[in-house]
Amino acid sequence: MSFHSVRSEQPEGLAKQYLRNLRRRDFLAGAALIDGCWVSSQHTDVVVDPATGDEIADVARCNAADMSRAIAAAEQAFPKWRALLPARRGAILRSWASLLLEHSDELSILVTSEQGKPLEEARHEIAYGAGFLEWFAAEGERAYGETIPSHKVGSLLQVRMQPIGVTAAITPWNFPVAMITRKAGAALAAGCPMIVKPAVETPLSALAVARLAEQAGVPRGVFQMLVGDPVELSASLLRDPRVRALSFTGSTQVGRLLLQGAADTVKKVSLELGGHAPFVVFDDVDLDRVIKGAMAAKFATSGQDCLAANRIYVQRGIYDAFVEAFAAAMARLKVGHGLDPATDIGPMTKLSVANKCRIQIDDAVAKGAKIISTKPYGDLGANFVAPTLLSDVTEQMLVAQEETFGPVAAVLPFATEEEVVARANSNEMGLAGYVYTDDLRRALRLSEQIECGMLGINTASFTGPPIPFGGWKQSGLGREGSRHGLAEYMELKYVCFGDLAA
Repeated sequence: MSFHSVRSEQPEGLAKQYLRNLRRRDFLAGAALIDGCWVSSQHTDVVVDPATGDEIADVARCNAADMSRAIAAAEQAFPKWRALLPARRGAILRSWASLLLEHSDELSILVTSEQGKPLEEARHEIAYGAGFLEWFAAEGERAYGETIPSHKVGSLLQVRMQPIGVTAAITPWNFPVAMITRKAGAALAAGCPMIVKPAVETPLSALAVARLAEQAGVPRGVFQMLVGDPVELSASLLRDPRVRALSFTGSTQVGRLLLQGAADTVKKVSLELGGHAPFVVFDDVDLDRVIKGAMAAKFATSGQDCLAANRIYVQRGIYDAFVEAFAAAMARLKVGHGLDPATDIGPMTKLSVANKCRIQIDDAVAKGAKIISTKPYGDLGANFVAPTLLSDVTEQMLVAQEETFGPVAAVLPFATEEEVVARANSNEMGLAGYVYTDDLRRALRLSEQIECGMLGINTASFTGPPIPFGGWKQSGLGREGSRHGLAEYMELKYVCFGDLAA
């Protein structure tokens, strides 16, 4: 197989050129949103283009005192916001969603410039993020309670859903817009104010989303955005009893620490943590269809996706044919700057992610795996990882034991259904899984047996606002999206009306 060079033809200052032409210059102001004011700081953090290392902006670095002020503002804003009719809150959320779509091009440039993903994928993220605001705008009007048939003479029993209070979100760098709207849409629809601490790697798009929230009419103190040291700001949120609920998307390691920290004030915690998705292919499927699915499941967001197929199990009957066809499809991927329209795979957002990919590749080869497909990436930069296909992978290799979070595809052969179910379930993670088979009975069996919160049968596309996004085991707690996502920001209240007998 021949490989072609992926040397970028784009100038190193490409992100700066795009950012210089933004219509909304305020999207680059870098100020935090606290208590309805845009706050600058004498201390700033630098935002870099991960493709080139170029410094593209500065943002205000907030501290614990700033966070305390934000919490106080949220507490003050809560009574009026919860008192608004759900339809009015929904109208504001819909306006916010419309503004996201109106400014999709500019927001996409921000996302790609600081995160690295291809521009078309960034555009898809903006639409995806707006969808959550639209969904929860309607779902907030359906926070139904219930009436319980009474077990006491002359009594009426009710269960009500009420907003929990001040909420906070700590969001990741791989989906810097959509993970904010998925959390904030639910919280605000439920009647709760929210404070967001976005990832330090991707603050520009997050702060732009906050400016659009303000423009949409979200009241002072109801939605706030602070960027700064993750440990300092997270500690402030965790120890303050005024913060009643915390939502986090990120690594399992950090999620464990946040869960421990939230215990002292017994906060309601929802966690969307790491994944290590099995992608199971039986030998009764159409090869072209499954290759298309594997490419989508593995390489979206350049592989930096918690839903990414990490362990691709292929039944021995089509194993060799799958590897050959998958390698051919991977060879057509173009690596480069995300702002280049031809790019399929952008840089890793963080050097540590790229290095982890390289460590996994070296470990797998040392333990007997074969590199079937890869491409040289020349001097593109240390954050770039060439799409790499490893065959004959075993469970003893790092790539089969831990999340990759990059464009490295590990293919493992299997013989029987019982064997692959046991191997798929052997990991501590349980976020998502994929099964490809044309046997309906087998599909139904595996839909019960695979231990994960979300499972795609003969499809790599299953997320969206109506679905309950979340995992089993150490992949998290709670759900986002759907009516279950709204419940994460509400409390059940049981009320008994007694002595009603005439």
